[in-house]
Amino acid sequence: MTTKDKREEGEASIKAAIAAMPEHDKVIAKKLHKIITEEAPDLIPRTWYGFPAYGDSNGKVLCFFRSTKKFGERYMTFGFNDVAKLDNGNVWPISFAIKELASKDELEIVRIIKKAIS
Repeated sequence: MTTKDKREEGEASIKAAIAAMPEHDKVIAKKLHKIITEEAPDLIPRTWYGFPAYGDSNGKVLCFFRSTKKFGERYMTFGFNDVAKLDNGNVWPISFAIKELASKDELEIVRIIKKAIS
């Protein structure tokens, strides 16, 4: 399967995963998807354990997000795996709770993604 085929298949699976989310989560998920694909265009979209996820050409997931519906949580989760370059000393965050996504929050997501792919 070519990278283009993986990208198209992944895009379709992410759209289906987002469509299955509660309405409030869909709004946030669509914003996250747009930010990630614009700021990290080399990442390949896919689903991972049913979550929208974005990984490298080797299939390693860099980041993902999960709906409140998945585990009945009161917030969405935006997280990173070990390929993300977020290291900051001996302890650093790799997961973030999202209840709303205002413009300033979107800028913070952009900053984190840029650092993760640096």
